[in-house]
Amino acid sequence: MGNIVKNVKSCRAISLFGITALLLCSNALAQTFSSLEVSQLVSEYRESREALIINDFVELLSLPNITVNQDDMDVNVEHITALLEARGFTTQRLQSGGSPYVYAEMMQTGATETLLLYAHYDGQPVQVENWVYPPFTPTLLDAPIQAGGQPIEIDEVSGSFDPEWRLYARSAGDDKMPIIALLHTLDALAAYDIDLSVNLKILFDGEEEAGSPSLGRIIDENPGLLDADLLLFCDGPMHQSRNAQLVFGARGSKTLDLTTYGANRPLHSGHYGNWAPNPIMQLSYLLTSMRDESGRILIDGYYADVAPINDLERSAIAAMPDMTEALKNELAINTPEGGGAKLEELINLPALNVRGFSAGGVGALGRNIILSTATASLNIRLVSEQQPARVEELIEAHIAEQGFHIVYADPSDEILRNNEKVIKLDWRGVGSPGMKTPLDDAMSQRLVQLMQSVTPELIITPSMGGSLPLDAFDSRMDTPIILLPLANHDNNQHAENENIRLQNMWDAMSVFGVILANFGLR
Repeated sequence: MGNIVKNVKSCRAISLFGITALLLCSNALAQTFSSLEVSQLVSEYRESREALIINDFVELLSLPNITVNQDDMDVNVEHITALLEARGFTTQRLQSGGSPYVYAEMMQTGATETLLLYAHYDGQPVQVENWVYPPFTPTLLDAPIQAGGQPIEIDEVSGSFDPEWRLYARSAGDDKMPIIALLHTLDALAAYDIDLSVNLKILFDGEEEAGSPSLGRIIDENPGLLDADLLLFCDGPMHQSRNAQLVFGARGSKTLDLTTYGANRPLHSGHYGNWAPNPIMQLSYLLTSMRDESGRILIDGYYADVAPINDLERSAIAAMPDMTEALKNELAINTPEGGGAKLEELINLPALNVRGFSAGGVGALGRNIILSTATASLNIRLVSEQQPARVEELIEAHIAEQGFHIVYADPSDEILRNNEKVIKLDWRGVGSPGMKTPLDDAMSQRLVQLMQSVTPELIITPSMGGSLPLDAFDSRMDTPIILLPLANHDNNQHAENENIRLQNMWDAMSVFGVILANFGLR
């Protein structure tokens, strides 16, 4: 490997927009490297510039990025656009009523295929009081917070950074890291005169955490702009084993808030208990009628559209490391749901979970009353072939069968008098279906083989449990979609103390380098 590095033409570095841009020498000739060589060269490049890369990441993470704050999102767009244009990308700002998207492209002479790479730069809202360190003041720690990690001054580090150190900030794990990793990977390839093997298109989403509501319009209003041979979706956590992973599907999502009703005012539980209907109990009975203790959904017809796990997918699941005992220990769980099935099998099935319950108080806030209302919020996960509209029909039919009169606005006293049980349903948006790219698709097989050439322990995952804005692409474009999760599984995404393990960023650079340099070589 040392001889390879010595033979690479020297290049000149200049400073542009506060970052390092690498220019090729005019007499340099492009070279072709194997996947292992590319991975090693990217690693060597990174090892000599870790502080620069981390400082660039800190600068991006320091920009507040909650999607409803448009001024903040504009600052993010300007910053990311400058980073892209400094590396030779042609960029566009795309917007259709929501937060802006950043589109960029870099076309290669002679390339016959196009890769579209997706990530998002917005983040979940923060409750600052729950963070150990301020969410937009990125802080490097020498270990996870729960393990007693202590702050480290980046500028005072001499030599390499410990790959187990963690950088804490909102969007450190979800999902600004791929942006910085990609850009510095391009710098590394340029430094060694390694051409991209594909035309590269990039879409950075500014409203993913809000469900990407305008993504479909963005695609419709820009026909052909996002056309590609493969969409690589860089979002989500890696497998808990820390092995490299490719994911070929994701569950869809739908949300429902349910409110049950008792009397039209709160009643003393001693004077009216055993007589006045209790909305908390009504709602509890309803919820237990919808799923059993193992997590199986009990609604008639719910599994009719659920495609069974095929043989290829079942083999892939069986080959995945079994993390059951490790996760039980890490999360202090005695008995998981699912009747003993592996987590990776269960997330290929629909799920119905209560994500919140609002009714009365407990402890010092408890009162001896029978409330007028109780509300639960359901998170409904769909798998491929399930359609949100059909799921809505099935759930409403089940609720009606339990004797409830369904309304969609607060009921009047007249409605309460005339019906034994009343429930208000609030479907929070239309929801999104799940999707899967077949494991035996030609693009799937090519990417798997390329990744296995440098990471033989690659985990092939038929579907991830979370939901992503994939339907906007899948329903409009005939493009295979494969997910490339890059963050550590314990990154606390969406919660306080979100973080990235440095080794995950270094690994992301190597993976990007191999894909960009060699995926288009056949």
